[in-house]
Amino acid sequence: MCGFAGFVNRDVGRAPEATLEGMGAAIAHRGPDDSGIWLKADLGLGLVHRRLAIQDLSPAGAQPMASASGRFVIAFNGEIYNFRQLRAELEKEGCTFRGHSDTEVMLHAIERWGLEESLPKFSGMFAFALVDLKSRDLILARDRMGEKPLYYGWQGNTLLFGSELKALRVHPAWQGGVEPGALALLLRHNVIPAPISIHKGILKLPPASLVRFPLGGASPGTLPEPQRYWRLEDCFTESRAPESFEAASDQLEALLGNVIEDQMVSDVPLGAFLSGGIDSSTV
Repeated sequence: MCGFAGFVNRDVGRAPEATLEGMGAAIAHRGPDDSGIWLKADLGLGLVHRRLAIQDLSPAGAQPMASASGRFVIAFNGEIYNFRQLRAELEKEGCTFRGHSDTEVMLHAIERWGLEESLPKFSGMFAFALVDLKSRDLILARDRMGEKPLYYGWQGNTLLFGSELKALRVHPAWQGGVEPGALALLLRHNVIPAPISIHKGILKLPPASLVRFPLGGASPGTLPEPQRYWRLEDCFTESRAPESFEAASDQLEALLGNVIEDQMVSDVPLGAFLSGGIDSSTV
């Protein structure tokens, strides 16, 4: 499952490593296999990652992970199912790899093709925090359907972000407070839809979106507007309906076969829970 968290504040505090370790401990259940921190004190930026090792169990797959050039650092939660295909494409373009994790493939793709071009290529479930040390930006991004969670927001002069609210709450800058509008939505819909969260000042990043914070130039309390990098409606306008039921059935079977094959790639034993509903019965 994995999980990550972090903060941005020019005044990193007296013990930023301990703060990061505390944030990571709050989400230890998401990643029992390993933990790592990355701190850039001159930018007031810290990252912590808790790892559930699925791809590349070696230290080469540990996070936060830096790109080959050192320009990018990423903390990533999720899986990129088509990472083998992307890796083969990158190797043809001259990229070399230290290990065989999907995280490293993401970094090479972003470094080679750019973030905006790479994101639509990533097929999978993911949320990540990406640091661009050249442009001095922090970028938060989330998968197309919003399968992996990502919270962010200002608490005083500190920008907090992470996979779960638990990690944000243990930071010394946490102010708390319930968002009244969120309670109304919860009572009405039995869910709090993005971008609202239960806490004041903390948002959920919408699906298929990224948000960029300039490090050193971010104004406390100001949240940039998220950018959409993919739209579901485009799939309908760009695709043609099957000509018959048989063609639709064949197309569905082929798609399911490809998806299941990609999702069966793992360095650890796999299992699947089939509930007996329409989706698992189809599988």
